[in-house]
Amino acid sequence: MQTNRYTQTGASTKSYDAGLRAHMSSVYNRMSVGVLITALVAWTVSSSPQLLELLLGGPQKYLVMFGPIAILWFGFNPQRMSSQKLMISFVAISALYGASFSVLALVFAGEDIARAFFITAGMFAGLSIFGYTTKKDLSAIGTFCAMGVMGVLLLSIAGLFFEYSSGMHMILNGVTVLLFAGLTAWETQNVKAMYSASHGTEINSRLAWSSALSLYISFVAMFVNILQLMGGRE
Repeated sequence: MQTNRYTQTGASTKSYDAGLRAHMSSVYNRMSVGVLITALVAWTVSSSPQLLELLLGGPQKYLVMFGPIAILWFGFNPQRMSSQKLMISFVAISALYGASFSVLALVFAGEDIARAFFITAGMFAGLSIFGYTTKKDLSAIGTFCAMGVMGVLLLSIAGLFFEYSSGMHMILNGVTVLLFAGLTAWETQNVKAMYSASHGTEINSRLAWSSALSLYISFVAMFVNILQLMGGRE
């Protein structure tokens, strides 16, 4: 009986580990698809003067700029929406961010964009590995970084009305990178903690879309701010 109990426990642990790996893989695959959609849309729009004018040439640019936030607030609810609807919202957010980021291709040199992307990817991978493997509870770091992001957001909004110096912009960029770096590690740990085979396929899929969106936002935020820190404007 004792041998059977240990055997069953070992089989259960292996099953959980396999399920967790599949769940984490699903989250990162979805996040990567979002980054790819953003990159493709940004490249397509930046390559077409007609699309630039259509999307960003007038007051409609505010719909493109604030569209992702509107979807996040009103059109992305993992508790009530099905996995399929969350997927549609995620794709829409990724595409709208791509349209907004199309101006980066016009402002920054291609080699700077590529360099910032690879630096971001390397940082993101390292932070995710740390968040997944560490035994330390990162909840306090996550809370601090989330509050810090709100503070930076308020300062950025204020910057629309009061002109900041280039030094202040660099400080904000650097602080933003650090805050989203902390969020990336915490979010990864949170993804791991939220998974449970008992949730079932649909619930875990909803959680995967929610986690993919959180990690996607952290990735693109780090990328944009790293680009602004190191990129030479054309």
